[in-house]
Amino acid sequence: MNAKQNNKKTLSLGLALLPIVAMLALLIVGYGVAGLRIEPLLLCSAAIAAALALWQGYSWDEIIDSIVSKLAKAMPVIMILICVGGLIGTWMFSGTIPYMVYWGLKLISPQYILIAAFFLTSVVSVCTGTSWGSAGTVGVALMGVAAGLDVSLPAAAGAVVSGAYFGDKISPLSDSTNFAAIVADTTLFEHIQHLLYTTIPSFLLAAAVYLLAGHSDMIGNVATPQRVTDIIANLEGLYHFNIVLILPPVLVLWGAVRKKPVIPLMLFACLLAIVLGIALQGLSLKQGLDAFMDGFNITMFDHGNAGVVADVPRLLNRGGMFSMMSTILLVFCAFSFAGALTLTGALTVIINRLLTIIRTTGQLIAATIGTTILVTGATSDGKLALLVPAELFKNAYRRMGLDNKNLSRTIEDAGTVIEPLLPWTSAGVYMATTLGVSTLDLLPWAVQCYAAIFFALIYGFTGFGIARLPQSKTQPQPQPVAE
Repeated sequence: MNAKQNNKKTLSLGLALLPIVAMLALLIVGYGVAGLRIEPLLLCSAAIAAALALWQGYSWDEIIDSIVSKLAKAMPVIMILICVGGLIGTWMFSGTIPYMVYWGLKLISPQYILIAAFFLTSVVSVCTGTSWGSAGTVGVALMGVAAGLDVSLPAAAGAVVSGAYFGDKISPLSDSTNFAAIVADTTLFEHIQHLLYTTIPSFLLAAAVYLLAGHSDMIGNVATPQRVTDIIANLEGLYHFNIVLILPPVLVLWGAVRKKPVIPLMLFACLLAIVLGIALQGLSLKQGLDAFMDGFNITMFDHGNAGVVADVPRLLNRGGMFSMMSTILLVFCAFSFAGALTLTGALTVIINRLLTIIRTTGQLIAATIGTTILVTGATSDGKLALLVPAELFKNAYRRMGLDNKNLSRTIEDAGTVIEPLLPWTSAGVYMATTLGVSTLDLLPWAVQCYAAIFFALIYGFTGFGIARLPQSKTQPQPQPVAE
């Protein structure tokens, strides 16, 4: 393999930047401004990266092999997405999500829905260590509450994503938190403790924004008491509510805490929901399987839409495995670009050049943030976004006398919590599909996710919150020289 790679043309910095700049331009202009579909834009980006690989001397078979290798790694994510569709459909069928929405409408005031969504998902994600689990359980229910209260759905989705990734970032049960500590060669609890410097201010800032928004007109008009009363009455008329309906989400959250295999756990939660729907709601097995595959529809009840306000079908008619097919196509397109780009070695060229211009701690932190976001966006792989910058910058941190926990904190600030804000990554796709709000719409409201970057930059250039190595452990090394 090395002999083959030695025969390939090397990329200049300009050529290495070409596919990434092209992708960003296509997405910003085509998707962000012109409103074009994201899938063909990503395929165009993949074509540019593949053309560059062909110019270097790689064969079409090698390009396909690289793309297939990327997609193989994405298969667990794709299977989870399919299971989430089934989960939502069956939980609507059983009455699990409507039950949580019912109590949310009764207990949560419209002025406090954003702060409640933020706090509740934060607590669940800290306890379970999973952003996807908390968004897919309490997050979905809270979105239903927000819809019932007529609160801005992008604002509610931003609050849910912020809370979900607060726990994913600092929970000792989170796989990304553990992975960041491992790749940066620091201990888990030193890493979490150091993360608090950027995470707590971000948490407080987000909480203040959600509290302020709830008491202003920033989230639009809220529902009248009569509208909320009508929705509650309709839900009571459709479903037979019982405390046992919370068993499916309890099962999923228990499995997340105990680190049980995700896919079997979700499928078992779907099965449990179908059983509850048959036993408590009087629906049939065929209807349960239809909800699992095609999504729940209110017409499954004998009385159907009779006497139901228009808001209720909009709340309930969703889910099903087939509802995730367009999402999976997006994942395929994104990973096609990532596979072709990885083969070219463009990222290595860019990052090596970046390492030659770093002189101060602030520049090093900024370079780490930029590289982590670049790898996240270019590869659509959250683990690579932690691994690659950690490997590249370890020596630079030691050379400047900085503790590695600065590195682990920075890659989490710019990787783990930024991934759901990029529309083409698996996390971005999952959050947008699960919550029913596009990534760019919820992005401004996901304050917790992006605020930490600004605190990390402030700390880097001021020196506050920067941990330094004892003098004896500092390993001065010569500055890298540009080739």
